[in-house]
Amino acid sequence: MSKTLILLFHPDLGRSRANAALAAAAARLPGVEVIDIYALYPDGRIDADREVARLLSADRIVLQFPIQWYSTPPLLKAWQDAVLTRMYYITYKTEGCLLEGRPLLVAATAGNVPEAYAHDGANKFTMAELLRPLEATAHRCVLPWQTPFLLYRADKLDDLSLHGAARDYAAILGEWRDATAPHEDTSRYLVEAWG
Repeated sequence: MSKTLILLFHPDLGRSRANAALAAAAARLPGVEVIDIYALYPDGRIDADREVARLLSADRIVLQFPIQWYSTPPLLKAWQDAVLTRMYYITYKTEGCLLEGRPLLVAATAGNVPEAYAHDGANKFTMAELLRPLEATAHRCVLPWQTPFLLYRADKLDDLSLHGAARDYAAILGEWRDATAPHEDTSRYLVEAWG
């Protein structure tokens, strides 16, 4: 069975209704592993060996997090610095090239309404623009970018709406799993290009 890896970056998951509900719905799917990165690394010290092995064991990767001040939570950036820098700049031929080709999905929650994320909205920028650094990272790492799963008004949803959002998230993950074949090792073709 193929594996979908969800790396959950929420600084206080115990206080989150939305990210907790999404993660719980996803975890019930076969072949899905949800890792609470903040719980795993409360001191912020990332075990790069462990994270590289985790990534290489997955067929699909999801980065799930709340949008905070128009960006990702700080531990996601620290994770990128520790793991992706190693894989793509230090050990590319033995690690980075082995990850390439695995699709990447961002699942993000935001507290405001969708209309706030528009050029004429309260936040001035679209969510696509705010997520552009992650899209650029996916491009650089040759991880096919998927249309993000976005949940707005995350801290204001009633139980019924939250349940519906979690159900939709699980359905999208299931469809994504069924539509993408397990990762084919393309590293033998890519070493020379990046070598």
